[in-house]
Amino acid sequence: MLRKKQKGFTLIEMVLYIGILTLLLGVMSAILGSIVSVQLESTSTSSVDQDGRYILEKFTRDVASSSAILIPVNPGIQTNTFQITINSINYTYSIDSNNNLQVINNSTNEINVLNSYDTTVSSLTFTRIGSGTNNDTIQITYVVTSRNKEKAGQQEVKSFTTTVGNE
Repeated sequence: MLRKKQKGFTLIEMVLYIGILTLLLGVMSAILGSIVSVQLESTSTSSVDQDGRYILEKFTRDVASSSAILIPVNPGIQTNTFQITINSINYTYSIDSNNNLQVINNSTNEINVLNSYDTTVSSLTFTRIGSGTNNDTIQITYVVTSRNKEKAGQQEVKSFTTTVGNE
């Protein structure tokens, strides 16, 4: 009597396949988790650096092209609001209630946020240095913080300080 060859898998083969598949899925999950963690950390660092440099450049360009520094008024005074005149238009820089750095065109009340959605700005201070004339120097200090938390639950934080003058 001839036996027909049976098709299918034995129980031992199925257990081996499931075991190997589980092992591969575990390894792939760990690799994917590491990739996501590195990507999140990289995004946080990049956002903080990019926003910090952009704000620094914006202040440098705006102060250099301003015709008058209105606030802070006197040398040595430190404020968290900054006001300058560019082309006969007054602009005010300050932090809003959501920790965004905003610049307000006082003629049109147009508000522009200078940092991205991924970051917040805090500890903003402006100190007037010099004699109190229109052509003074301003020391600007601020902290940019990432809204995204890294793997360890920490946020990327970077402080910026510069001194700029108008011509």
